[in-house]
Amino acid sequence: MTTGTRRNLAAIARAADWDAELAECEEEDAARMRGGMTTLAKTLADGKPVYGVTNGFGPLVAFPAAESAQEQGSGLIAHLATAQGSPLPPDVCRLVVWLRLSGMRLGHSAVSPEFWSLLAKLWNSGFTPAIPRDGTVSASGDLQPLASAALAFSGSGEAWVRDDAGAWVCLPAERALEAVGAEPVEWSAREALAFVNGTGVSLALTIDNHRQLSRLVRASALLTGRMARLLGADPQAYHHGIGEVRGQHGQIRVARWIRSQFPEGAERGPGRPLQEPYSLRCAPQVLGAVQDRLDAEEEILVREAGGTTDNPVCYEGEVLHGGNFHAMPVGLCSDQLGLCLQQVAYLADRQLALLCASETNGGLPPMLTPRPGAGSGLAGVQVSATSFVSRIRQLVVPASLTSLPCNNGNQDHVPMALNGANAVAEALGHAWLVIGSLGVGLAQYAALVGQEAEPDSLWAELAEISPPLDRDRPLAAEVRAARDAIAAAARRWVDGTDEDQER
Repeated sequence: MTTGTRRNLAAIARAADWDAELAECEEEDAARMRGGMTTLAKTLADGKPVYGVTNGFGPLVAFPAAESAQEQGSGLIAHLATAQGSPLPPDVCRLVVWLRLSGMRLGHSAVSPEFWSLLAKLWNSGFTPAIPRDGTVSASGDLQPLASAALAFSGSGEAWVRDDAGAWVCLPAERALEAVGAEPVEWSAREALAFVNGTGVSLALTIDNHRQLSRLVRASALLTGRMARLLGADPQAYHHGIGEVRGQHGQIRVARWIRSQFPEGAERGPGRPLQEPYSLRCAPQVLGAVQDRLDAEEEILVREAGGTTDNPVCYEGEVLHGGNFHAMPVGLCSDQLGLCLQQVAYLADRQLALLCASETNGGLPPMLTPRPGAGSGLAGVQVSATSFVSRIRQLVVPASLTSLPCNNGNQDHVPMALNGANAVAEALGHAWLVIGSLGVGLAQYAALVGQEAEPDSLWAELAEISPPLDRDRPLAAEVRAARDAIAAAARRWVDGTDEDQER
């Protein structure tokens, strides 16, 4: 990434895809990196202290560093290698390294272009550290997970590889390096600190969560449109004029997505109320508010991805000691994503409840069973969906509210950004299950009212996944299959360009 390049999160994620390549170090990049090295060398020659190079780390900054830069660097990585838990997904791990390399490339980290090119070559070869997800407070950056990544480059820990069937597996990092014909990396003090002292892990996972939530909003809007059409709800609630008079961009966009499910000239069906419950009528307002937050958070995350987040930094001939590694911008974005996610899942849960109640589903049997009493239809599905929403609420309590001082008081204000991003990632899994539950409900409703779906559409796929209930059967697998079908369609809608795919 070059300075001044405007990217969106989708472009950043594509740049870090498994089959993508990081551009080689160009002359302009090398000049910037050598400029940072020159600034560092002059500062050291003038006898000025430089954190992590002449002095120890964290609360040990008052003590001198090791005489050997390699001993100082390896000690930094070793003592921070305390991350725990299952590794982050391979695409997130790959994005983590891409983000760190992109920041170092700007020249403010005083990393040599030769060392940068060594890491970039490994990244281009497909070598991807398996990064544990737990154990950092994200204050001096995501120290512990990034130290695990640095260890993998040095031949310790684990790395992601594909097996013969194309599935992801973790191998010992030493074997993974051998597979790409590479030697273990040796870390000096400045290079090690520049790599681990940044927000790359919480940022990468938050970017991935942002993409997932964007797809979830689009899916929810299309399911809302399908439901409103099946029920015969008044399409006036989604009229573009309602959004225009308010002026909220997200609301206008979501209403357009919902309207795409109505045939031209659609009117309120007989027996439907003039005004539907809020979960239907106010869907553009709810989902639109979430969409506006997604747009706002994207700007912040893109800026973070394009900057330098380690410490100290070289700027206009000076070595500046500060706190760019503090992940509060990322942490607050993650907290917002969690709060928004809950709204989307709750909306889908309430819509499922409308489908299941005779008072709101147009007089069909409760729980959409054709055999009330003898059968219970979607009763179990609805209870589970409610449980998923409750679990989401437990997970998305803002992590920034849980700050705790540590590191002998050195880190006395911490954002807990990766903790928050991990919780949002888990909550997203539950939210997609709520969406899958609603998808099954819509398939059953369409079958009961005799509404056939257009061939080769998502709705036809859902009808095949969840055929009409002639008697009760286990529906867990159908919920998961509906979730997967809707998620795949949402990915095409959000990441693709073919608007006809919404039909």
